[in-house]
Amino acid sequence: MDFIAGIISSISGYMYSYILIILLIAAGIYFSFRTKFVQIRLLRESIRVIAEPKKDKDSISSFQALMVSTASRVGTGNIVGVTGAIILGGPGAVFWMWLIAVLGGASAFVESTLAQIYKKRGSDGSYGGPAYYIKQALKAPALGGVFAVFLILTYMGGFNALASFNLTDFVKAYVPSDNATLYIGIVVALLSAIVIFGGGKRISKATQVIVPIMAIAYIGVALLMIFLNIERFPSVIAGIFTGAFNFSSVAGGLFGAAVMNGIKRGLYSNEAGIGSAPNAAASADVSHPVKQGLVQMLSVFIDTLLICSSTAFMVLCAGLDPAKYTDAAGNAMSGLYIQDSLGVNFGAFGGVFITAALALFAYTTVVGNYFYAEMNISYIYKNALNNKPFMFCYRLLAVIIVFIGAQFSAGLAWDTADVLMGCMALINVPVCIILGNTAFRALKDYTSKKKAGQPLDFKAADIGVNGTDYWK
Repeated sequence: MDFIAGIISSISGYMYSYILIILLIAAGIYFSFRTKFVQIRLLRESIRVIAEPKKDKDSISSFQALMVSTASRVGTGNIVGVTGAIILGGPGAVFWMWLIAVLGGASAFVESTLAQIYKKRGSDGSYGGPAYYIKQALKAPALGGVFAVFLILTYMGGFNALASFNLTDFVKAYVPSDNATLYIGIVVALLSAIVIFGGGKRISKATQVIVPIMAIAYIGVALLMIFLNIERFPSVIAGIFTGAFNFSSVAGGLFGAAVMNGIKRGLYSNEAGIGSAPNAAASADVSHPVKQGLVQMLSVFIDTLLICSSTAFMVLCAGLDPAKYTDAAGNAMSGLYIQDSLGVNFGAFGGVFITAALALFAYTTVVGNYFYAEMNISYIYKNALNNKPFMFCYRLLAVIIVFIGAQFSAGLAWDTADVLMGCMALINVPVCIILGNTAFRALKDYTSKKKAGQPLDFKAADIGVNGTDYWK
């Protein structure tokens, strides 16, 4: 196991030190300029679109699709990922998370708009995602199949195992038993099964209730933490920016660590460009593809600029030294860092609150991730959703993975998820760049109709796209 863990760690380090950093930042900059910074220019419009009702009662609303994608985005990475990045890269890592979120908003817009344009009609609504626009627009069904396999491995495998591990790592301190990880793994797996076996509609209904409640509570505690340490807050902000550009520390590796960990954990958290959220975006019932592109763009901001920033401010305002929270192997002791930080102002309640928050974040991540996996098994096996014995086994496998993840080690769990996620991005980002003009034309169609006061309806032929299954 140590040999395998070493190989995975080496691959992860190479991918995130060079390839993905260049690819994601370049794509984010390109999409930002080509859309005239849609993530800023139409931010207010994205908030307005969320409230629009769906036309088809059997489909998923724009808000429900937002909550599913936010459930997957807002997970354990928002807590242990952020604190881990600060431990390993210093406060400057937070700036690079913010940068990835701002640039990633444009990437999220493009990939989710493409998913809407090329989505498919189903018996109980629409479905789609990168695998489908790769097949239909690029005429490359084999590549779409490869992407679908990587997504299933990433979300039903790596990410759900990681979420289960992080939850278990926090909760086991409250379980007085040598077999704590075993018992917690069983409980988490059973709770996940309740929603997973209900399929996509039960997942969307569960997330639309849980996600807003947990997000508001988490942000509220962060604001209280800032208020209680308001005298330290200006220096916290200053430390984030000075740490991000502390070029004098290049020789010691701190600057590089801030960049790499900030981008890595920012990518893991907001998922922009990876190709996951488009699977939720394609299922939404909207009158124009751009509407759901705007909604998914907003999800990136909710995840990073609100939730991740809340975590960062919680730990940095406490004033503890993050460098002291590494174990003998050099792994970040993320859980202990944030528990101790909250304990500065809230005592024992701080540990209980962050454990409860992470448990909810992890749980919604698990069910949201499974939603993506279910969308993509339909690409590989067209009649999967109608084959009840097959879907029972598929869902059972997802539950078993959640249980196994609880038994993982920290380094292996993070590195496995990072590598799988990176493989998805290496396929999806170049595809989005190739197909970007389609999304840009759709955006122009939307803004011109809105400016002229015309109905915001869409037909694929309006932007020169033919042969789509949905927008005829």
